[in-house]
Amino acid sequence: MAVRISRSLLDWILAEAAAMPAREVCGLLLGTKGEIIDVRPAHNISKRAGDRFEIDPQLLFDQARAERAGGTPRIGHYHSHPNGRAEPSRTDAQAAALEPAQLWMIVAGGEATLWRADSQGGLHGRFERVDLAVG
Repeated sequence: MAVRISRSLLDWILAEAAAMPAREVCGLLLGTKGEIIDVRPAHNISKRAGDRFEIDPQLLFDQARAERAGGTPRIGHYHSHPNGRAEPSRTDAQAAALEPAQLWMIVAGGEATLWRADSQGGLHGRFERVDLAVG
């Protein structure tokens, strides 16, 4: 199953990553099962922001409140790998255990890939690749 995203939204995420080449950028993906319709950029509060990310908890709380009030649901998140590849790392696999079935968009080198956290996943035993339909 493919997940859709608009060209403008994907370009925005790629530009955000390109603008901060020395640290991981991150944020929330909002939408439905088959479509990313919005993002919420987050402040990366990790003390190792060059190679780790941690989404600001206040954004997570605010998003949960918005969802309870009828807002667009969080279906995953995105983050960049400034010095890596556009695929989940082993560190990502450890974090994914806490949020099964969430989408993970990984950005690196001007490319974005999409993955679903899955306890039986192929990559690092945690991720299955998802087709990203841009348009």
